[in-house]
Amino acid sequence: MRTNQSNSNLFKEIFARIWAVWALVIFVITFLIILLPSMASYLFKNYKKGQQYFIFLAKCWMNVWLPLIGCPLKVRGKENFIEGENYIVTFNHNALLDVPLSAPYVPGANKTIAKSSFAKIPLFGWYYTRGSVLVDRKSEKSRVESFEKMKAVLQQNMHLCIYPEGTRNRTNQPLKDFYEGAFKLAVETGKPIIPCIIKGTKEAMPIHKTFYLLPHPLSMKFLAPVSAQNITAKELKQKVFDLMWKEYASEKL
Repeated sequence: MRTNQSNSNLFKEIFARIWAVWALVIFVITFLIILLPSMASYLFKNYKKGQQYFIFLAKCWMNVWLPLIGCPLKVRGKENFIEGENYIVTFNHNALLDVPLSAPYVPGANKTIAKSSFAKIPLFGWYYTRGSVLVDRKSEKSRVESFEKMKAVLQQNMHLCIYPEGTRNRTNQPLKDFYEGAFKLAVETGKPIIPCIIKGTKEAMPIHKTFYLLPHPLSMKFLAPVSAQNITAKELKQKVFDLMWKEYASEKL
């Protein structure tokens, strides 16, 4: 019995590494196909329309890549976005796989807070920069500048996507503690928050495994907007945290 279990685990480990190679190869190939059309977004005179076009192509890309790697995505709750309104969208963060699938499925033009280090990757850095507000978390100056850039995104009537956990959740809990930045931004700008629960990426790409991917269904669920009016940033942070914790603990794929 133990031998069969060991063989099964070994096969799973080998398969997951091979599948990760497949996913990376397909990611690169499809990225190279989508790169030039995506860069045409810089040609739009209206920045928001250019960003809408960019996000549309990103969604088309993910609609191809995710099924090819055996990770089909189900999205629910898009009706919580009211046309003409823009929001701060907060996501839980379990795996690198969260990053390419989150923003493309937010309805409408949006940008994501992201690490500035990824912008240095050849070719991909151009694409990454278009979709992101870059921040170097080690630099106080960069954090201050990024906060102003985030406000500018919201002022242009675009959504802003944030992972309030800051980094991937390496705990055994549904969420790790939130940073306060997203909630200070919401209170200062008066923009409501739409929490989003991502599930399945932890199983597809376990945090403690290196270069490892398994086919697994994924889901995203947008919750009802949370008002940032008449509330402190600390209170708002706790309210959103509690809502996301409850939903993550109870929600099925």
